[in-house]
Amino acid sequence: MGDPSGVGPEIIAAAWPALGKLCRPLVLGHPGVMRRAVTLRHPDARVVEITGVAEAEPSVLAVPCLKACHHDAADVPPRQIDPRGGQAAYDALVCAIELARRGEIDAITTAPLNKAALDRAGHHFPGHTEILAERCGMNEFAMMLYLPPCDALGGDAGLAAVHATLHTALANVPRELSPARIESVIRLSDSAMRRLQGGEPRIGVCALNPHAGEAGLFGNEEATLIRPAIRQALSGGINVVGPLPADTLMARARDGEFDAVVCMYHDQGHIALKLLGMHRAVNITLGLPIVRTSVAHGTAFDLAWQGVANEQSMIEAVRVAARLATPEVNVPQRNLPPSVKGV
Repeated sequence: MGDPSGVGPEIIAAAWPALGKLCRPLVLGHPGVMRRAVTLRHPDARVVEITGVAEAEPSVLAVPCLKACHHDAADVPPRQIDPRGGQAAYDALVCAIELARRGEIDAITTAPLNKAALDRAGHHFPGHTEILAERCGMNEFAMMLYLPPCDALGGDAGLAAVHATLHTALANVPRELSPARIESVIRLSDSAMRRLQGGEPRIGVCALNPHAGEAGLFGNEEATLIRPAIRQALSGGINVVGPLPADTLMARARDGEFDAVVCMYHDQGHIALKLLGMHRAVNITLGLPIVRTSVAHGTAFDLAWQGVANEQSMIEAVRVAARLATPEVNVPQRNLPPSVKGV
């Protein structure tokens, strides 16, 4: 459900009629909060409180909700940073992770949490991704922002942006990059896109500096950090090219030349993909033993609990989660263009 103060509960309620066509959904969070959201966005439905996954019998008019957080989550006021909201989001996520690891659910789709509320609740994580990695005991992980095939894209596989660094200050980015980290993200990108599209994906790697460093004039990270990672990935048989200037690479990827772009920092990928499809983009956590997707937006306190928040990203996130949970059924092999390997 995410943070009760934000748009999470209501976009679940608004999306609910579409979700049952994609999977057998149930909500983890607080039933009282979910009832308010259903009254606001899907008033014909009713929330059914359950005590276990096996009790869930979802339908267009029945929203099963497993209580996964403290009762005070129902007291969190709308549109405010509140530690109780951060705790509620954390508790629901931890519950979902444990259910997924035990095989009781096949995939997790998360509504947004508020990072400040999470921090005030005593959980000092930059976001969902790092909590998921810690609880699953994974050291190699990454966040992918994925835009499924649409009219804005020239390719037929969608487009992914995968981040070598994520929720960190821009000043920290160069020292958080290393050849090993970049090569790991390239490998994770290759593996994820093979599941999503079938066949060998084409991966472009962003430079860190403008003009890819202009032969060292604007920085040497391309030569010392990024190229060694690409060479290592190439030696492992991955179809990857770069480092390329981010501005032209994203345009080439949009036109269908690449299926995934490895970005050096958050906004390199987020800005481009959200301009192409803000409400269709999906967040996918790579490197986990479980499937997790998310909406591609935050808690949106300016819109929350007014009945106007857009639910499309929630629908797309559930669609992609269901697809990843059953890849052998849903992912066709596609015809691949000639290789674009090179550095």
